[in-house]
Amino acid sequence: MNRLFLNLLWFLVNQFIHLKFPQVKHISSSELAHWLNEDTDRPILLDVRTAAEYQVSHLAEAQLASGRVEDWRDRSDLQQRPIVLYCSVGYRSARLAAKLQKMGFDRVWNLEGSIFAWANQDYPVYQLNERVYQVHPYNSQWGKLLHSDLRYKLSED
Repeated sequence: MNRLFLNLLWFLVNQFIHLKFPQVKHISSSELAHWLNEDTDRPILLDVRTAAEYQVSHLAEAQLASGRVEDWRDRSDLQQRPIVLYCSVGYRSARLAAKLQKMGFDRVWNLEGSIFAWANQDYPVYQLNERVYQVHPYNSQWGKLLHSDLRYKLSED
């Protein structure tokens, strides 16, 4: 895909997410990478993709988290902890971030561009504790936002 077109597509996706969820705070891949290298107040990383997506790869120390708001009602223990949510491109994680904010979670960020942007920028992804070089593309259309060498081959392709 033409780099200019790809950059435009990313711009449009990010703008849509910002407009759809204006109350959600966003953090860039480089800001998150810097934060994760600090020793204090490290964020909890929550992956809101499906289990199948998570199993292909995820950010180091990320936990698979339910996108269902009902599963968060009894998690007041996390309300004051910094939380960074991510999915494939940022829509599902921004949606959950907005819901968590309404429930009183104040320190919640959405990873801008989510795991696709993270991996596209050469930050590491893992399967269990081993670094891997593939990411689940969600589907063949959304996967076009992921560098082709990083796309995990789906059976639908």
